[in-house]
Parts: sequence; structure tokens; C-alpha cells
Amino acid sequence: MPRLHVIDKIQQVFERKGSSLYGGEAVTQEQHALQAAHLAEESGASSALIAAALLHDVGHLLHNLPDDAPDEGVDDVHERLGYNFLHRWFGPEVSEPVRMHVEAKRYLCAMEPGYFETLSPPSVQSLALQGGPMSPSEVAEYETEPFYKQSLVVRKWDDLAKDPERQTPPLAHYLPILREVLTTPMAAEAIP
Repeated sequence: MPRLHVIDKIQQVFERKGSSLYGGEAVTQEQHALQAAHLAEESGASSALIAAALLHDVGHLLHNLPDDAPDEGVDDVHERLGYNFLHRWFGPEVSEPVRMHVEAKRYLCAMEPGYFETLSPPSVQSLALQGGPMSPSEVAEYETEPFYKQSLVVRKWDDLAKDPERQTPPLAHYLPILREVLTTPMAAEAIP
């Protein structure tokens, strides 16, 4: 079985599935990822947070569910798929905000007045599948997570990264940033 460097694997999944629509929004998966990364970069975020913003939804590119899975009542648990892929190669400053970005939406719905009203209809639909706003006990538990504040920032970029007219640098612009934050520089991934 051939082996790829993890950065090549990331490029491959974007090439293979990046042009699919991003869950009922007016952008593709790749546009969404690039917009989130660009928002992170424009804000002066660390390389790790730029990488987390770029890869927060990589789990959508790793499963074989149809684009309309949420319409069928299916939660694709993309945050877990993304985390399971990323944590082998990147530190927690990248993988944990990816793992937590869905929970961040639930947290913000519970804790930030007016946040729910900013969500797009597809995001409201997925929120229902993901458990709805957090309960007070879930909020307290979430706030004990070391990277919870970073996950909230990634979540906000996620929410804003849905503009079909926004121009961004290409994926190649972000590959050196990904290489910079790799914890296993020679990481190779077996292609299934």
C-alpha cells in the first residue's frame, strides 16, 4: 500500500472532496476551509490556530456520507473524524479546537445572547442533531477543557466562512503553515 506524507494526504482529500458543497451553504468545503484559515490569518492568529481553522472540518472530507446527510437526520460526527486523523500528526493546539468546534457552537448558543440568531439555517439544523445548546453542567465541564477558548475562536471563524464572494489564498499558501506545526515532521499516512 502506498504511503503519503500527511501534508500530501491533506492535499489529496481536498482535491478529492473539496469541491463538494459545504452542508447546504453557498460555498464548497474547500472555500469554507480557506475562508476560515484566511480569517484566522487576518486576525494575527498563531500558526496552530490558522491550521486548526483550515482543518476544522476535515472530517467532512474523510467520510463517505452524502452531502445531504443532515437532511436525513444523520450527524456525521466530523469533529471526531477530524480529531482522530489530526492528533497523530499535530499537537493539541491544532487537534483540540478541531475536536471541540461543534461543542463550541453548543456552548455559544447557551452562553452568548444573540449568537443563535446569527446561525445559518443549515447550522441550526446541525445544532439540533448535535445536541442543541449546552446545559449548565455541560457548560461547566466544557470550561475545564484546556483549549476551550481557542475552540470558540475557531467556531466564530467557522460561522463567518460561508461567503461565496470572499477571495482567499489557495490551499498551497497554507501548506507551509501546516508543515510548521507538525509534531511528527516525517509523518507518513497509509492510504486506504
